[in-house]
Amino acid sequence: MGKTASKTVNIFLALDKNVLNGYFNPHDIAPIYKRQLSVKFQNYVKQCIKSCRRHDAVIFKLNSKDKIDEQFAEPLMYAIRKHYTEKKQLEIKAFAKFKQRNYGTLAISLVIVSGLNFLLPVLMDKHTASKSGMAHFIDVFSFIIFYHPLTEILFNWNPHLKRINLLNKIIKAESIVVQGEKGAAAQTEAFEDYELLEEADSLF
Repeated sequence: MGKTASKTVNIFLALDKNVLNGYFNPHDIAPIYKRQLSVKFQNYVKQCIKSCRRHDAVIFKLNSKDKIDEQFAEPLMYAIRKHYTEKKQLEIKAFAKFKQRNYGTLAISLVIVSGLNFLLPVLMDKHTASKSGMAHFIDVFSFIIFYHPLTEILFNWNPHLKRINLLNKIIKAESIVVQGEKGAAAQTEAFEDYELLEEADSLF
């Protein structure tokens, strides 16, 4: 099969000051570029990029009605990039802990299993070990002790990389300012009608 063509994922935002306030924590009175993003805004971004694939580009399209609105473009993007840079750093730390925990568990498991296999011939001969079931017990115990760390390492590392990749796309996303009354109104309505999720989804 041929390689799937990459696409552009657009995140539409309005620079109207009244709408802009909804992008941030209402209790944060800091300047725009220092404000915390609201949970609603974060879920809106998640909804926009939920179908984003590995090679897809992300673009922020900022709609302004006039030159006054355009002055909010740079501080808004600074706040967005700052927020997701911090989330990326946390995700990288979580991934490092994930690897350290599971590789550490795997190493300890290997030492324990190696020790048991070394001690068994010392404590009893092969025939006695087979008759008593100790050899079978060690085989089963080895499977059990290795199962969890191996499963984590083989199958559960990819979600971490996916989240890091998505966060990196948002941080490095291009932002384009476009003008138009109708476009701004449509984007305002799209954000206001977006239902706030009670639980964050699994993207990041």
